[in-house]
Amino acid sequence: MLKDVFKRIEESRDLIIDIQRELTKRVAIGPENGGEGEYEKVEHAKEILNKLNPDEIYEIKAPDRRVKIGYRPNLIARWNKDSKERNLWIIAHSDIVPEGDRSLWTGDPYEIRISGDRIIGRGVEDNQHAFVSFFIALKAILEEDRSLLKRPVSIAFVADEETGSRYGLRYLLEKYDLFKKEDLIVVPDGGNEEGTMIEIAEKSMLWLKFDVYGIQCHASTPNKGKNSLYATAKLIVELTRLRDIFNKEDTLFSPPYSTFEPTKIEKNVENINTIPGKDTFYMDSRILPCYSLDDVLREVENIIKDVEKDTGVRIEKSISYRLDSPNPTPRDSLIVKMLEEAIEKIKGKKAEIKGIGGGTVAAFLREKGLPAVVWSTTTDTAHKPDEFCLISNIIDDAKIMAYLMCK
Repeated sequence: MLKDVFKRIEESRDLIIDIQRELTKRVAIGPENGGEGEYEKVEHAKEILNKLNPDEIYEIKAPDRRVKIGYRPNLIARWNKDSKERNLWIIAHSDIVPEGDRSLWTGDPYEIRISGDRIIGRGVEDNQHAFVSFFIALKAILEEDRSLLKRPVSIAFVADEETGSRYGLRYLLEKYDLFKKEDLIVVPDGGNEEGTMIEIAEKSMLWLKFDVYGIQCHASTPNKGKNSLYATAKLIVELTRLRDIFNKEDTLFSPPYSTFEPTKIEKNVENINTIPGKDTFYMDSRILPCYSLDDVLREVENIIKDVEKDTGVRIEKSISYRLDSPNPTPRDSLIVKMLEEAIEKIKGKKAEIKGIGGGTVAAFLREKGLPAVVWSTTTDTAHKPDEFCLISNIIDDAKIMAYLMCK
């Protein structure tokens, strides 16, 4: 009975902590962020999953010469694979973002700390939470009564989610025929604190790089140069015009409007008394699907021309990342209905169908016409100092996954 499975899940606190500890200390940062990739973490995840005797478990290796082992590992494991029912996929990612300014952490980011219901450490929420919930859900079912497993169950523990998925899910979708349109696909990599949000759509994503070229000179003689930092500041301010031009709202999304935010800025001159001749910064935009990214890019070019004319500098724009929003997962998809039912039965709350601005790998699935949903119970601390997840959330999410597996 499911109530006995749920009891086993509720008794998994020590196991949850142990798995989180071991995964967190195996740092999985991609080479774009100065790391060596996901190999060590995925090897440990493979050991963990093998304890559940999968029907098959294997790696798909995406070649990448930038890391020592020469590839990025994507781990696939399956149970009950000969069942004729629809396959349930849980897709989690193994890579993490760097810790950022370590002084903002209250401890070592890669050694977990427990504070009541909290597990604190880099990656515990984004996205180890998903892997651990899947594991304890399936473990509880198999230990209670394998016959409760009503469908094929699979997990994909993919690489490179944090830097574009070129070596992760995008690679799998381009090279392999793993997923079917009739599959039930859940990406536990976004949600809300109540665990009631089912995400069926994402905004378009556009990351732009701006190189601003002036003329370097001594700060005491600014008339002999062109200050690229001044022009950069002016460009950043002028780019806020995009908010007024692309100002529609859609209540499916949270927030309901398009966003255009300057983010990273690269180092320029070393000393205070030099006027910089080059500055580089980036902008992260999340744009409602009703707008064309080509239209956005045209408006950006118009703004650049205005700033060049006003300041006398030269500005080059390049696209660091672009993802045009695919069609949303239909609201009446079976996986949406099943998750709604599970949330109501397990949490006693009504599910919310939403769209988000943050990018997940679900977008790549939707591009292929695969009806994926994003859901989990989050603390909204991903990428932040002292990232944490709640043990109680992992347990609740495991119950919902178990419900989907046994439904």
